[in-house]
Amino acid sequence: MEQVIVSEYDPQWAAEFAQEKAKIMNALGELLLGIEHIGSTSVPGLGAKPIIDIMVGINKLDELNQTHTTDLARIGYQFINHANFPERRFFRRGEWRAGTHHLHIYQYKGDNWNENLLFRNYFINHPEALNEYIKLKKDLEKRYKNDRVKYTESKGPFIRKIIEQAIMENK
Repeated sequence: MEQVIVSEYDPQWAAEFAQEKAKIMNALGELLLGIEHIGSTSVPGLGAKPIIDIMVGINKLDELNQTHTTDLARIGYQFINHANFPERRFFRRGEWRAGTHHLHIYQYKGDNWNENLLFRNYFINHPEALNEYIKLKKDLEKRYKNDRVKYTESKGPFIRKIIEQAIMENK
């Protein structure tokens, strides 16, 4: 299993996103309706596994075809079929268990799109929640240093709680 290492926030992550954003926009063209930096690397001050999570919104997932997949492969993104997540198309840049970038394609402004933005923005606007998440991530890093799956699963209830709070706040 890959070791869990939570790095201190690095402002370079935003620059990496900007570089990839331009490449992805070029690869997907008019199919792309929105592109966002998500996940822990998108939140200033939040430590993270140094993987840049990028979210692309398109009208309908079935509009993503082999040509798009080939164009993304040309810029280093390999399609990974996750049958358990039919509402997402997932691409990884980098080797298995050593990816450097994760590309998540969702329906633009659908539930997954909206929840990812709510989650990111909640931490930007609530420093107390950000500090709580940092502490949780560091505690889980120590506990599950050699088990990334358990580390990720253990964050689940906290993530869901933050999303629910963000939804309530934005009603």
